Parts: sequence; C-alpha cells; structure tokens
Amino acid sequence: MAARNLVYVLTGIAVGMIVIIGGLVFALSLGGGDDDGNGGSSNNSPSSSVGPRQKGELRLFGGDPITLDPACASDADSATYIVEIFSGLVTYDNNLKLIGDIADHWEVSTDGLKYTFHLRTNVLFHDGSRRVTADDFKYSMERAVNPDTQSDTGDVYLGDLAGVDEYITGDATEVSGIKAVDPNTLELTLKAPDAVFLEKLTYPTAFVVDKNQVKTFGCFDSGWTLKANGTGPFKLAEWSLGARIVLEPSENFYLTPKPSLSKVTYLIAGGSSYTMYQNDELDVTGIGSINIDSVLDPSNPLNKDYHTSDNLDVFYIGFNVKKSPLDDPDVRKALAMAIDKDFLASDLLKGLTEPANGIIPPAMPGYNEALKGIKFDPTAARALLDSTGKRDELSKLKLLTSGQGAAPNDVIDAIIAMWDQNLGVKIEIQQEDFGLFLTDLRDSNQELYSLGWIADYPDPQNFLEINFRSNSGNNQSGYSNPQVDALFDQADAEQDPQHRLELYQQAEQMIVNDEPWIPLYHQKASYLVKPNIQGFEVPPFVIPFLRFVTFTD
Repeated sequence: MAARNLVYVLTGIAVGMIVIIGGLVFALSLGGGDDDGNGGSSNNSPSSSVGPRQKGELRLFGGDPITLDPACASDADSATYIVEIFSGLVTYDNNLKLIGDIADHWEVSTDGLKYTFHLRTNVLFHDGSRRVTADDFKYSMERAVNPDTQSDTGDVYLGDLAGVDEYITGDATEVSGIKAVDPNTLELTLKAPDAVFLEKLTYPTAFVVDKNQVKTFGCFDSGWTLKANGTGPFKLAEWSLGARIVLEPSENFYLTPKPSLSKVTYLIAGGSSYTMYQNDELDVTGIGSINIDSVLDPSNPLNKDYHTSDNLDVFYIGFNVKKSPLDDPDVRKALAMAIDKDFLASDLLKGLTEPANGIIPPAMPGYNEALKGIKFDPTAARALLDSTGKRDELSKLKLLTSGQGAAPNDVIDAIIAMWDQNLGVKIEIQQEDFGLFLTDLRDSNQELYSLGWIADYPDPQNFLEINFRSNSGNNQSGYSNPQVDALFDQADAEQDPQHRLELYQQAEQMIVNDEPWIPLYHQKASYLVKPNIQGFEVPPFVIPFLRFVTFTD
C-alpha cells in the first residue's frame, strides 16, 4: 500500500486522458480551464468576441475539430459537430432507440445479407439545391473506403459490405455490395450476416456528403468542410479556428422535432468553463474533481443545476504486444497488478469514475459482473516481474500520451509513480501533439499508450471485436488470439441475443487474461445545466441531440 502514500500528494484535477470513440479520439469538451488543468482563467474568456447573446442561442464549451469530413473523423470533438451537420441512413433518438434517418424504412432478407433502404423524398442538402438520392450514398460510402481517401475508419465500419476488399485492392472499380437501385432505393449487401450492421451505419463514415461540393477523396484535402453542405439538423454557419464554431438550424431538416434553438455557439479558447458558467457566459459545463465537492454541497446554489449519468466508455493503458518486453504476458500482468485502480477512481478522481474490472462498461448490454479481472497486488507484481528478468528492459520504455498541448494529467503521473514505487520501474512519459499521437498509434510506433474508448453503439461488439480481432484496422495493440477470433465469428452469426452476449463475455475474459490493455476506470458524465434549458442530457456516446434541446423562456 506504499503507492497510496506516494500518490496522495498529487493534486486530483479533472480527467485529462484521451478517449476513442469507435476510432474517434474524444476529450470531454464540457470541461475546460481551471476544471481540467488546461490553464487559463475567466479573464481569457472568448465570449466577449462573439457579441451579445441571441434569443434562443445555446452557448457551450467546445474544441476545434481535426476535421468535419465524415469519412475522415478520428476524434470526438470532430464527431460532436459532424453528427449535427451531416446525417445518414439511420440514427439514434434521444431515448437511444435506433430509428430511420434519411431512410424512411428498410427490409432485411431472410439470410441477413441484403438490406434494402427506402429513402425519404424530402431530404435536401442544406443549400436547398437538390435532394439526396441513393447515388449520393453510393458515392459517399465508396469514398470512405477508397484508399485515396486514407480514412482510418472506412473499412472498420463499412468493411462488412460485399466487394469492399476488391475495391480497396484495386481489383474492382466499385463496391459491388452498394447498389443504387433507383433514386429512392439503396441496396447494401454483406459478406456475412452481422447483428449490428445497422448500428454501424450510425457512425459518421456512413453519412452522406454532397458529391457536387466534395469532388476530392483525400482526408487531407477537406477545405470544402469550411462551408460544409450537409443534411443534418444544423448547418455550419461559422468556424473561426481557436475561437468558436457556430451552428444554425437547417430550415430543410426533415425529422421532428425540428431544432428550436436559434443557434448553437461553441466557445473554443482558454479559460475556465466552470467560471464562465457562473458568469452566465456558458449554459453547460462539465464538472471535474476540483469542483465536484463544492457542487455536491446542498448549500451551493449550483447544486440544483447538477446532472450526472453513465458513459459507455473505458479508459486504459494499452500495450504494443509485438514489442519486447511487452510481448511477455507476465510483464504486462505485473504492470497491471501494480496499479491501484480504487485509489485512482475514488481518491484521485473523487468518485467521478468507477474502477474498471474489465473492458465492457457496467451500463452496456453484456456487462459481466462475474468477470475475473487483474487485482491490485504490488508484492505479487514485483515477484512476477522479477521472475521475467526484464525490469531493466521496462525502464527503457516510454508511455505515449497526448494532452493536446497540456501537461500530462494526474492519472498518468499517478500510474508512473505506482510503477516506480511498486515495481522499481521508471517509465518515461512521451507526450505528443494530437495529430502525431494518432499517426504513431496507426503506424504502431508506440510501446505503451494511454487511451480510452467510448461506444459508437451500445453493443459489446463495438468494444471487443473492433479493438481485439486480429485483423481489425483499429487493433492498435497488435493483439491476436485465434480462440478470441473464433468467438467473434460465432457471435457475429448468432441469432439468439442472450447466447451472443455470452460469447462476447467469454471473449472478454480471454482478453483480460491476456492483458493487451489495463482497463483503468469507467467515467461518469458530471455537468451543470442552466435551469431554463430542457432536453440537454449528455448521451452515453456521441449522437445528435441538439434538436431536442429547448429554452423555457
């Protein structure tokens, strides 16, 4: 328990780790400044540059997106905007029910291979120039998986389609599994049945873009997104880099309820979002560990504005299991056993998280209460590492992280301190610019790395198969277990929902035993919302929801 004494001196500010959202890396943008350790004060507030508040205007704290191209998004700051500006065949409503979006309805063949979508005939692009047709979806999906686009997510979420492999290798000029039958009918054919194929279509990679505007494939040639001509509930009115993003409701939006907000302004700059909320410069703010005790005090006027909800996420330390000494399971297990997750969640992060025993979060279908995780045991951890004879090799490694320009957060500092105290291993932190961080992960240049995952859809397949199948494009740890792959194959074809979840539970236990990740904790959404706002609830994963938000006065 000596590690507790060491890390008690750390200053428990809000979580600053990075979260991936189905290939999308997400830093919680409800927080800021003093609350998450990224500096600044209310004196640096950007709100003075956006002028007086318009009636019906919602003001939020945001981050600059890396891209607004649906085919190319790899961070949740980007996804947060993309899901409001663009849309696809299906989506989730504010009750997390899968519903038709641009597709009015659809049929699935008895063998589960063919999906026939019937498109709404009243869906226009934001500029009103023309309606969306099946040809637009064929163009958009083929663009997402085209190698020239260089999307990290296209094949991950659209790879189930027949003909994708041949298209990627250049052996075909189109994806045979994407067919525009007529302007109103799109037919998608799979290689094999997939129980969550519809859910995958809620991911931005499957969204429609205006081919008359885009005209290019490359993710690095996305200048068109500055005036993105989407189909979502909101249109992009302004993007001032480092200052603000402004969304306005689309008069052409086709679902009900239509947006009632006059506009949504995301303020992007230094400063404390908590202070800005108190000054009525923001309508919503995240709450981190610095301010949570004060907010939970019933005598604090802000207490009545407090909301909390479960997220479908997991934060973790990942290993590149193809690099020595991390290719040794005992080395990985020793590192895991040396981390006191209870201290991280309860003491350092003030109960804003709960310790992760496994990978699947508690609110997710298929969560396994009986899963046997790796327990904190510093004495056994040191003995296990001694048995490998690889302590000196470990001390030469680096933990890759991205703080997007900020200092490494206290969670990472605490873990490094625990490894030093409990194992006698001094591992260096290597902090990188966000873009380089993602590139190094993609190119397997990492050794250890801090990351996280937030659901794209509420199914364990999204956590397990996408991250741990041997040939998955998002398998950043390089993990491979034929038995786990076989369980994934069985789960994909399983028609019984309960047995399918049991197969994923078996796979999760095997993965936890092999330890390609150290699951650390599951985060909870903790935030303040002004009392005159209704319908603002942080969803457990990134989905469009602003059209459900209203002002009461």
